[in-house]
Amino acid sequence: MVLASLYIAWYLMPFLCIIFCLNLVSILKKINSEEATKKNTIWLTVSFTLIVWSLTIVASAGVY
Repeated sequence: MVLASLYIAWYLMPFLCIIFCLNLVSILKKINSEEATKKNTIWLTVSFTLIVWSLTIVASAGVY
């Protein structure tokens, strides 16, 4: 599990951050024009969860 989170934190974190930022901007634009935001909200939640999860696991692995 630690190796998977290290892989995500090292290689996928830049892409997850880009996905997070693009979806956040897209949601804000869609809220102003009152469009559906379900798809972007799901991607935003998944990317944020993976970012926080991998940072937490990597930080806890450094403690041990």
